[in-house]
Amino acid sequence: MRLAGLLLALGLAGAGAAAAEGTGPHDLTEMEAAPWEAVGRLDIQGKGFCTGTLIAPNLVLTAAHCLYDRNTGARIEPSRIEFRAGFRNGWAAATRVAQRAMAHPSYIFNPHAGAAESAHDLALVELTQPIPGPVTPFETAEEVGTGATVSVVSYAVGRSETPSREESCGVLGSEAGVLVLTCDVDFGASGAPIFAMDGSIARIVSVVSAKGELGGRRVSLGTSLTQPLAELRQAFADALMPQGRSLGAGQRAEIGARFVTASGDLNREMPLPR
Repeated sequence: MRLAGLLLALGLAGAGAAAAEGTGPHDLTEMEAAPWEAVGRLDIQGKGFCTGTLIAPNLVLTAAHCLYDRNTGARIEPSRIEFRAGFRNGWAAATRVAQRAMAHPSYIFNPHAGAAESAHDLALVELTQPIPGPVTPFETAEEVGTGATVSVVSYAVGRSETPSREESCGVLGSEAGVLVLTCDVDFGASGAPIFAMDGSIARIVSVVSAKGELGGRRVSLGTSLTQPLAELRQAFADALMPQGRSLGAGQRAEIGARFVTASGDLNREMPLPR
């Protein structure tokens, strides 16, 4: 991503509709968490976790970098990935192991990547068995515009046992499929769903890719679903074709929100050591 373009997008946000400041995440009570059980903790190799969301009974949407080992860059075997829907204090609405996982075909893992890589930081994880109702997968929608208010449900360091929700944060701007948001995210929130709310109806418009700073302000980056998700779905389907090349091995970038090195006025912190 060209920093000048990103800064321009932020400037336009200030000149147009004001983006909502983040209210900060709060732990969901058992009653509050019930409608969000399709969001779960994605445990990776028993070492750490990301956040993922059911978009079909057997399909989890998350960030591509969650599927790589950050230390070695190697793909992680799907059998080492476990999705815990609605995980809360040791209990889950359902737990399933992955049987297939795929990152967006244009995604290239680099633990020190810049903002441009967030444009394709999407992955699909297919579960060994579908998760039945009452856990209901979320629908996706095209990205929202600058100034829009969104909501994030995630797991993260310090709140890994309970889902938390930031009910109101804003879209500062976007460029080349990357949203810049005021949402407060931390390690473990990678892949967390960013929702647009239509009354009580929530639809996923992005997933958390990274966090950082811009002009001394904490921001987060989200991957647009508008085109990348359709491309990923097609690649996922093609891999099942008799002559298609199977990419079943999962891949992971790190355990938590991705932080990359400082660049210009947009500073991104490095991942915490494991």
